[in-house]
Amino acid sequence: MLKPFSGNKTSLREIVSSDGPALFKIVGDDRVTKFMSFDSRSREVAQKSADDAVERARKTPRTEYYLAITRVGDDELIGTCRIAFSGVQAAKLGYMVAADHWGNGYATDAVSAILDFAFRQLDRHRITAAIGPENFASQAVAKRLGFSREGVLRDHVFTNGAWRDSVLFSILRHEWLKV
Repeated sequence: MLKPFSGNKTSLREIVSSDGPALFKIVGDDRVTKFMSFDSRSREVAQKSADDAVERARKTPRTEYYLAITRVGDDELIGTCRIAFSGVQAAKLGYMVAADHWGNGYATDAVSAILDFAFRQLDRHRITAAIGPENFASQAVAKRLGFSREGVLRDHVFTNGAWRDSVLFSILRHEWLKV
């Protein structure tokens, strides 16, 4: 299991089964999921997601790090951050923060911490993030952290009853390490 690590405002740790109710407050909230690649989820599906994350964390070799975002000094899950391996030394990034915690810099801080982990500890060369075109706050996080906008993935996900494009962002190891 991964040892927790921190940014300035947030800590990242393994998701545990008891995070299910807190995870439901996020993935069951239409304010959050309108920007995600999935529809709002039920309490049962959120719990299964937490339980599945625990199981995937035990696999060897590990192909993803789906971690809980907490505030420094508080162990309650307020979001998630995920690095999933894809291709040669590449990974896909995903993150979400509970709507009640938006605007506090938690996403930027958590993503910065996981990028540092991915480039320094996991030896990734390239990390991408596919972000909904209307999710301006998330796009701002990516830009603030040095990601480059690559283009639009047309009809990339089917969510909330319709196909949705995604804006693709990427950052390379040498770009991150000189930041």
